[in-house]
Amino acid sequence: METTQFLLLDLLKKPEEVSQKASLQSYLAALKREHVTEPVIFIGAGTCGLGAGAGKTLHAVKEFLAEKNLDARVIEVGCIGLCSSEPIMDIQLPGYNRISFEKVDAAKVPDILNSIFQLEVDKTHVMCQFPSMDNQSWDGVPSYREHPFFKPQSRLVLKNCGIVDPISIEEYIASGGYQSYLSLIRNKQPLEVCDMIEKSGLRGRGGGGFPTGKKWKFAFQTEADQKYLICNADEGDPGAFMDRAVIEGDPHRLLEGMAIAAYGIGATKAYVYIRAEYPLAIERLNIALEQAKKYGLLGENIFDSGVNFSIKVKKGAGAFVCGEETALIHSIEGERGMPRPRPPFPAVSGLFHKPTIINNVETLANLPEIIALGVEHFASMGTDNSKGTKVFALSGKIALTGLVEVPMGTTLREVLFTIGGGIANDKKFKAVQIGGPSGGCITEENLDIQIDYESLIKVGAMMGSGGLVVMDEDTCMVDVAKFFMDFIQRESCGKCIPCREGTRRMLEILHTITHKPTDETKYEPLERIKSVMQLEKLGKVIRETSLCGLGQTAPNPVLSTLKWFRHEYEEHIFDKKCSAGVCTELRTFKIDVEKCTGCMVCARKCPTEAIIGAKKVPHFIIEEKCISCGACADVCKFDAIDIF
Repeated sequence: METTQFLLLDLLKKPEEVSQKASLQSYLAALKREHVTEPVIFIGAGTCGLGAGAGKTLHAVKEFLAEKNLDARVIEVGCIGLCSSEPIMDIQLPGYNRISFEKVDAAKVPDILNSIFQLEVDKTHVMCQFPSMDNQSWDGVPSYREHPFFKPQSRLVLKNCGIVDPISIEEYIASGGYQSYLSLIRNKQPLEVCDMIEKSGLRGRGGGGFPTGKKWKFAFQTEADQKYLICNADEGDPGAFMDRAVIEGDPHRLLEGMAIAAYGIGATKAYVYIRAEYPLAIERLNIALEQAKKYGLLGENIFDSGVNFSIKVKKGAGAFVCGEETALIHSIEGERGMPRPRPPFPAVSGLFHKPTIINNVETLANLPEIIALGVEHFASMGTDNSKGTKVFALSGKIALTGLVEVPMGTTLREVLFTIGGGIANDKKFKAVQIGGPSGGCITEENLDIQIDYESLIKVGAMMGSGGLVVMDEDTCMVDVAKFFMDFIQRESCGKCIPCREGTRRMLEILHTITHKPTDETKYEPLERIKSVMQLEKLGKVIRETSLCGLGQTAPNPVLSTLKWFRHEYEEHIFDKKCSAGVCTELRTFKIDVEKCTGCMVCARKCPTEAIIGAKKVPHFIIEEKCISCGACADVCKFDAIDIF
């Protein structure tokens, strides 16, 4: 075994003796990069970074180092959270603070590296620096903690993301990793662990917010020869990417959290259920698992404690319904992912009919920090009934997209306008969808509510996994409802009639009111007028009679938009108009006779022959035939087509 591994194993076995060992202290400082002896270049190579071009940036960095014959270490890290600034490149020189640059495409690499190696800062792309007590600061570069995006945040779950090497267990251990787990299996009984988590106030971060410690006790108190823990990493909500980022950027934090949870409930086997569309997260998770086994943190008789624990990775096919606990269990068992009635709840009879606890990634990733900082510290954050922090994924029409982690009780206004930088392109805020397809819209009048489980429910929304999709004045809320209902209808498992047929009918109604009537002489006008009443009635029936939680929350996007934006529905129904111009089938096209030259290009392109007129004579559109496809506007070279 390598000397470095012996040193770290010694730390894990006898942490109280570390202060007496100079060699280990020096090694830990090097691992944490408190001091570096060679330049280190960090590339944000999470999925968002790679999508923004980090792969090309990485290649350009390696080419530069080879061309200049420079010795430097290049490390691929996860996403630090500020996705709108990707690709992000950090540089740490010996004796200097780590400094971060944003939007570094391949073409900018040579200029930035040339200047930094000459101890000069390219201020065009500099983002911040990470202060260190013993290193020299860069003049005129703001601290990471003073950056407007990071300053209001309290990062517990995201503490290491974008900072540490995600595939280095040595760095994780050097920063205190696995100490929480080992301290528990040495000094606490499982029931004591359940009590600690219950006292911390941690609630499930995946949806309903059930108290985590209380949930664990159900499984702990159920007698069985085998118990299971499942990490639900099947992140299916549109606009949510928190779990993926945590696994890509700090997989050992998840593994330690799973180990703590398993010990608390008495489970010896666990599964990570993760969607196959997350290949990078799966790759880094598998590397972390092998490293944990190598260090003896997984397996049998862990650190002579008598505790056994193993983890398997199970890839899901991306079905949204498999985010529901019982459907997820069926999928792991090799069956079709479909919910079943409850009770019995999984904590009593779950995977293979054994007591099973299912927690999502964020819930589990909180555990090491709760133990390390103390139950009281975690409980001191947040509101009376919602403790700790919450990670949100900011997307949509927001200036700064990315991941934010704030204390419970922070207002939505602060998240969107202080941290997120407000609405992109100076547009007016319209609404924010929270909780994915199961959630609801929050309007400007409710932006000052505190983010906690109860407050969101009062305004017709829910916490969900934490996706925040921001919409501006150019958004059509009827179209938003149609998007989510289309998603839900396609993802319905089809087991129960209310969800299967009800969501289909709601989607049909939304399609009807976002299209022009094909024949005003029949019953279409009456059907359009009755649509809103039918939507509300259908939504309530589906909510009250569906089998699982996903079906019961399926109508939420429609009911929420109906509540706050009924006037937009009425505009679509009565005026056959979409003010935002998003519902293309409701657009009206007219030809400006002053600009039309009679070239006949538009007439030839019209699929319904709705454009008439002789050559070199201004043309006209027959509205009854026009299907609002926009082909005429696309081909007109004289800007003669007006759209209303």
